[in-house]
Amino acid sequence: MALAVALSLAACTRAIDGHGVSIYDDPFQVAGLPTTGGPNGPRPGVADSELTATNGDGGEVDALALNAIEDIQSYWQSAFPAEFPGQEFDPVVKLISWNARAARSQAVEFCKETTYHLVNAAYCRTDNSIGWDRAMLLPTMSETFGKMSVVMVLAHEYGHAIQTMAGIAPKKTPVLVKEQQADCFAGAFIRHVAEGKSKHFTINTSDGLNSVLAATVSIRDSDPDDPESVHGSAFERVTAVQIGFTDGPRGCKVIDSDEIDQRRGSLPQSFSGDYGRGEYPITQDNLVELSKALEAILPVRQAPAYDYTGAGIDCADGAVTDPVTYCPDKNVIATNVPGLAERGAVDNDDDGPLPVKVSGDYNGYVVFISRYTLAVQRSHGQELTGAKTGLRAACLSGVVTGKLAESGRPVEQGDIQLSAGDLDEAVSGLLTDGLAASDAEGNTVPSGFSRVDAFRAGVLYGETTCLSRYS
Repeated sequence: MALAVALSLAACTRAIDGHGVSIYDDPFQVAGLPTTGGPNGPRPGVADSELTATNGDGGEVDALALNAIEDIQSYWQSAFPAEFPGQEFDPVVKLISWNARAARSQAVEFCKETTYHLVNAAYCRTDNSIGWDRAMLLPTMSETFGKMSVVMVLAHEYGHAIQTMAGIAPKKTPVLVKEQQADCFAGAFIRHVAEGKSKHFTINTSDGLNSVLAATVSIRDSDPDDPESVHGSAFERVTAVQIGFTDGPRGCKVIDSDEIDQRRGSLPQSFSGDYGRGEYPITQDNLVELSKALEAILPVRQAPAYDYTGAGIDCADGAVTDPVTYCPDKNVIATNVPGLAERGAVDNDDDGPLPVKVSGDYNGYVVFISRYTLAVQRSHGQELTGAKTGLRAACLSGVVTGKLAESGRPVEQGDIQLSAGDLDEAVSGLLTDGLAASDAEGNTVPSGFSRVDAFRAGVLYGETTCLSRYS
C-alpha cells in the first residue's frame, strides 16, 4: 500500500443434459474438477522413463525430470495437432543435465553457454533442447514445494518448445509474452495430471495444486523496476497458469502484449516515487483511511462500525477470526491492530533461495478488506456462512484492490493507494491460509486455486462478476 497522491468476461460453462452449468456453481470444485486430497507427486510402482539426458548422473533428480519430460511430451503429442492444425509436432529429444556445484572443468555446454554455476532450467530454441540443474535448482524446488513443482518447471520449459513448434512466438515477441504463455501451457498440462491422465504423476486439487501455485509465486519478478524482470509478477504468473488450467491451450494462444496490457490496466507496475517500496505501516490511522476508501468503493446502506481495541467480540452469529472479526449481528468490524500489523510485516528471516511466501503489508490489509466485504454481503441479504460467502469475500476484496489502484479518488475518500507488490502479497496469503477468502466464521474452501481465482476475478472483472459467479 502507499499514501494516495492528489475485457469483457466470457462465461465459463459446461453443458450438462442440455443446460449450461457454470464451472463456478459448485464452490468445492476447482475449475470444474472436484476438490481432492490424497496422493500428490510420483505414482508408486510405475517404471521410470527410458529417456536419457546427456551428462546425467542416473540419480533420483534426473529420473524425476525425465519422467516429467516423458509425460509432458505424451500430453503434447495428443494436444498439439488439435490445437495447432497444420503444424508439425517436433518432440524435444535433446535433454541435458548438469551439476551447478561442479568445478569449471566439469561443466558442459548448454545452448552455447557454460553450465558452470548455472542454477537454471531452460529451453534452447537453437537446437530444440531442454536442460536443467540437478544439483541446486531442482532439488531446492522439490524440497521447498514438493516434486510436482519440478514437473511444473519443466512443463513451463516445454511450453517454450511448443511456442517454437507452433510458430506463435517469433524472435521479436516480447519475453514477457513468451514467459506468461509458457506458464499457461504448463497450467494446461497440470490439469491433464489433475484429471488422472499422467503416467508417472498425480496431483490433488487442494494442497497439491496449492503447492504448485506457491512455487510459481516464489519465482516471480520481485522487483518490477529491475531490467531483468521479464517473467511477470506472482499475480500475473498465477493468472497465466490458471488460464491454462481452466481453458486449456486455446486460452494460452490469445496471450499477447495487448492481452497482458489489458489485464494490467491501471495496476501499479513500478516502485517509482514510492519511497516505502510498497510497504505502508498497518496502524489504526491507516486503517481509518482504508475504511473511508472501502465505503467509497463498495458503499452499503448501513456502514459497519469499527472497533480497534481487539478482534475478540461477543457475537451471536459469528466467530472470532483474529486479527480481524466481522460480527453480522452488531455490524461491527473488530480489529487487533498489532496482530494485523504482525501479519503484514515483512519477513526478513525468509531469506532462502525460494521464499515459501511473499510477506508484506497487503497480506494484512486484504484481510481487513475481506471483513468489510462481509458487511457488503449482509447489505445484499446474502448468506454470511458457507463456501460461496468466502469466495465472494475474496472476489469483492479483489474488486477493492483493483479500485485502490485507480488514480483520482479524492483524499476524503481514503488517503491510501495500491502499490506494486501488493497483489503478490495477497495471492501468497490466499494460498497460505485463505483468511481473506473466509466466511463470518473463518471457514474457507480447501483449494487455494479457487481462492486466488475468486480474488483475480474481482481485480480484473469487477463487482458484477463476483455477485453473479458466486451467487
